[in-house]
Amino acid sequence: MKVTLLTVGKTDIPWVKAGLEMYAARLGHYLKFAVSEIPELKGVGALSEEQIKEKEGELILKAAGQADLVLLDERGQQLRSVEFAAELQKRLNRGRDLTFVVGGAYGFSKAVYDRAAGMISLSKMTFSHQIVRAIFAEQLYRACTIIKGEPYHHE
Repeated sequence: MKVTLLTVGKTDIPWVKAGLEMYAARLGHYLKFAVSEIPELKGVGALSEEQIKEKEGELILKAAGQADLVLLDERGQQLRSVEFAAELQKRLNRGRDLTFVVGGAYGFSKAVYDRAAGMISLSKMTFSHQIVRAIFAEQLYRACTIIKGEPYHHE
């Protein structure tokens, strides 16, 4: 079983890359973790936001395969870190690959929403789709330490 963070586009922010790499390395101690990037669409100037979401959605669904999808979406459920850890443990207990998805600038297509097994919001605030990578990786690491009863998280 594998946990994947699937993103649309690459990040060009060095500190985001560094943070993501740091937490990805730490996560290797707890689970099989991978980051997968779908290339940003090229030549989309003539496309509407909906058309861009549709095309990105096709790529997301193809990349996700049969894994359970959890969307990182502003309309998703807001969880405290201990609640996220419990939700993660429940999903991991199912024994299926799990893919968390960061969409592009315009969000997700209807097809991706329809396929999703859940949605999580990291905050009531909106973060750039690049910065979310590092924030989510840290929260996933935090959840793993909570599950293992390690002292990283303090209540």
